[in-house]
This record gives sequence, structure tokens and C-alpha cells, in this order.
Amino acid sequence: MTLADQLRRAEHDRSALIEESILPTHLNQRPIGMIGYGWIWVGIAVIIATYSLGAAGVGGGVPLATVILTIFAANLTIGAFMLLTADIGTEHGVPFAVYLRAPFGIHGTHLPSLSRGLVAAMWFGIQTYLGALALNGIGEYVLGVSNWFVWYLLFGLLQIASTMAGIRSVERLAALAAPAIIAISVWMYFSLEGIAETKGLNIWTFRAEGQMSLLALFIANLGFWSTMAIDIPNLTRFIAVKPGARGFLSRNRAVFLGQLVALPVTQALVAGIGGVSFIATGNWNPIEVIQGDAQGLSLLTLLLLVVLAQWSTNNSANLIPAALTFVNLAPRRIDYRIGVALAGVVGTLCFPWEILNNLFTFLGYCGAFLLSIGGIMVADYYVLRGRRLNVPALYDPQGQYRYASGFNLAGLVAWIVAGAAAAWWSDYSVFVGFPLGALLYLALMKLVVLPRHPQPEMAGAEGYLATSEGVSWAYLGGGQFTRLRPGETAGAVVPREDL
Repeated sequence: MTLADQLRRAEHDRSALIEESILPTHLNQRPIGMIGYGWIWVGIAVIIATYSLGAAGVGGGVPLATVILTIFAANLTIGAFMLLTADIGTEHGVPFAVYLRAPFGIHGTHLPSLSRGLVAAMWFGIQTYLGALALNGIGEYVLGVSNWFVWYLLFGLLQIASTMAGIRSVERLAALAAPAIIAISVWMYFSLEGIAETKGLNIWTFRAEGQMSLLALFIANLGFWSTMAIDIPNLTRFIAVKPGARGFLSRNRAVFLGQLVALPVTQALVAGIGGVSFIATGNWNPIEVIQGDAQGLSLLTLLLLVVLAQWSTNNSANLIPAALTFVNLAPRRIDYRIGVALAGVVGTLCFPWEILNNLFTFLGYCGAFLLSIGGIMVADYYVLRGRRLNVPALYDPQGQYRYASGFNLAGLVAWIVAGAAAAWWSDYSVFVGFPLGALLYLALMKLVVLPRHPQPEMAGAEGYLATSEGVSWAYLGGGQFTRLRPGETAGAVVPREDL
């Protein structure tokens, strides 16, 4: 049996900690380039809920230009944070939920990872609901039939099926959707500006009577992407990286376009359109505004926007993260495709239409508890381990990440305390949860956990890096891992269910 054959056979092993879709990706299993990743983030950032953020700022008395700049700055900030957690994927190829076994334990990982997975499923439901409302309006115009829940089911099933096809399908959809989304968004802007002009309104000098602070708007936008900020390794582990890229910038250069350009620019543009919609009509949702007067080609154009925007976001930002946390919960019973289907079911059962009515409160609590996880991840990965990670132990039920019966109390206590504190001071949740989580975790690890549970990679030992040393973590079967160079499999790409 050749090594490639052994790797292919091992990919289908299943145990309490191992399933194909949560194994590390090899360097030759990473098909997404810089442009493809940028398109993915354009698709992620254009969601109907984003319009409400811009409208909330304008309705709160903030000038449109200031709203756009504030939202751009917030997303540039969260994009920079994403670069830190992205390295977990580019260096080691492991998904978010599996990495959390290091700071939280092989069983403790389920509490924080499922908190992210459930939020991802909820976002799937929110966006599918918003898309279904628009589709229902179009269907009512064309067919004379109104039933938004039928559209919800059809649209949800379409998204689930495409996500089940794997990351290549996600990238292809993004490459198709992103340019169309940008073009349609520009058209919407000029259409709404025209509506404002007919009413004698100047969108750039308009001031509402609200009293929203720029800090509140900034924090709300940080919370908007707090979910993706922590689980970005789910995507970056599929980004093409040059073997042996030792420098952080060279190893993650394909990430920069998506995180520091596509995300903040697209988010600011879309939120700005929501602000213009509010100025022109008092309605934050430009889909509803333009749809009210649209016919023929304009209606079809709006249909394209709704379908592509929600679809491209849900694939990569919601269904994949939720699916992987469900796989991590029960690898023996849940594979990637079942996980995607579960995400769709859970997202529907959470009644997303109710969450949408309290979106800013929802975002605040998400930011509080999820960015607390982010603080712990950054402290664990960079400060304690120096980017070194004992990947085989992540999949070993008796390995070093077992801690106390599978739970690392340092991580769990730091997360709960920091998340609760951030939720208490919800207006400043992002600035409380992240640093407090990091500091508490470091203190508890050094004072309580490490004396009892040594971590060999923390001693600076060799053999705990991957991409930096031109190798991939490879599963050989039977619980055994090794590090392989791309050429050692004779150029064969081992297939995966999530590719």
C-alpha cells in the first residue's frame, strides 16, 4: 500500500475525537487563493442585516459619511484581529472547534465551540428568513402567491445542498456572486440617492434627531463579526500557502485582501446603502423600498441580489462553522454533511424572525462571550505556545489536552468570568471580554494548570510547527499522526468530504 493510499484510507477513520472533516488539511488540500478568499469575504459581508447597522447610525443622528467611516474602522479593527486567529488555520490546518481542545480540553471544547456553532446556525436562520421575505415579495408579484415559509424552506435547502458540496463549491459561488453583488449594490445606491433627491434631501447633509454615540455604533459593528473573528481557521485552513513560509506576513498574505480590504470596504458600502435608504424613505431595508416600485428587469435584479448575498454569506460564515462544531461534538455519528443539515434545522428552530427584532442586543451578547473566547485563543496560541501546537494530542483521548477528565478549568473559568463581565458592561463588551479573557487564562494556566499538566510544545521543543517548516500534519490511521512534506505523497491530493 502506498503512502497516498494509506492517507486516503485513514481519512475515513472515525472515533470519539476523529472525523474526516475535522482532521488537519494537508498543504496540497488547500485550493483557495488570495483573490478567491477576497471574493468569499465580499459575499460574506453583503447581507441584508448589514443595512440595518448603517440605518441605525443615521437614524441615531450620525451623518452618513461618519457612519460609513466608523463602520469601515470597526471592520478594519475586527479584520486585523482575524489575522491573528487565521494563523491557526494557515499554520496547522485545524478547524476552530478542534483547536479549542488545547485551551479548554478535549471535552471542555464543546461548551465554547457550541456557543459559536449555535450562533452561526441562528445567523443562517436570520439571513434565510430575510432572503425568504424578499423572495416572497417577488413571488407574490410574479405568481400572485404569498407564503414566506415555503420560500424559507426552499431557499434554506438550496443553501444546505451547495454547502454540502464542499469548500470548492463555496469558492466558485463566491467568484460568481461577488462581482454581481458589487454591481447591484452600486445600482441600488444611485436608485436610492435619486429617491432622496426627488424629496429634496441631500444624503450627505441629512441629520436625524437621534443621539447614538459613535462608540456604540463602533462596538455594535465589532460584535457583528465577533463570530467569524474566532472561528476564521475554519476557512483559512483551506487557503493555499507556500510550504516553509516562516514569516507571519508571508504565511498569511492571501488572508490580507479578504480581512483588511474586502471585509471593511464591502461592509461600509452596504451599511452606507442602508443609511441612504433610511434617509430617502425611513425604511432601513432598500430591498423593500426599491421592490415596492420595481418591475421587470429591476425585480429580477433584486432577486439576484437577495439570493446571491444571503447564499454566499450563509455557506462560508454560518453553515460551515456550525457544521464543524456539531461534527466535533459527536464525530462517530455526525459527519460533515449531517452537520450542515443539523445547522439548517437548528437555525430554523431558534425562530430567527424574533432575534431580528432585537438585533443589537443579540450582537452585544454575542460579542461579550465570543470575543472572550478570542482573547483566550490568542493568549494560548501566541503567548503560551508560541504558535507551536501538539496536533496529534488534539485527537488523543489520553493525551496532554485531557487535563482533568477532559476539561481545562483555566479556559472554562476565564471564559465564563470574562464573558459574564463583558455582558454586564454590554455597552463596552468587546473591550472587556477580550483582554479579561486573555489575562485570566494566562494567570490560571501559569499558576494552577501548567504545574500539573506540562505542555511539551511550550518548552520550545522542535516538531510542533507545520507550514512554517514546509510540512503538513497527516493522519495515518489508528490514532497515529506524522508530518509530511507535499512531495512525499507523490503529488496525490487526498480527497476530503469537505473539499
